[in-house]
Amino acid sequence: MYSASCFLLSAQSSSSIIDEWKAIHHAEEAAIGGHPDARYLLGCFDDNIDRAVKHWIIAATQGYDDAIKILMVMDSFGDGLISKEDLAAALRAHQAAVDATKSPQRNEAKEHRRMSAS
Repeated sequence: MYSASCFLLSAQSSSSIIDEWKAIHHAEEAAIGGHPDARYLLGCFDDNIDRAVKHWIIAATQGYDDAIKILMVMDSFGDGLISKEDLAAALRAHQAAVDATKSPQRNEAKEHRRMSAS
């Protein structure tokens, strides 16, 4: 969790190349730790498009919605950066990850928050 927090702070205050390197380092650490938002951002900042797609596929399989959206946009351009099979596998894994986070307790808490806000 420390690396994810450091990454976010470094990314927000990035004013030099050294700060950018620190931000990327912390994003890598957070991604290794399983943070899908860090994995997604690594894809956004990667100059190698093939590696970026791999980051987005991993983030998508962890249930990160923005990663699925960018993969679907890439597929719609039809430039071959992501195969139909890889996209289909990522979509299935994304749905499985989202389904795994659903529970009666979460739904009850969400309903409670909604009722408290009104």
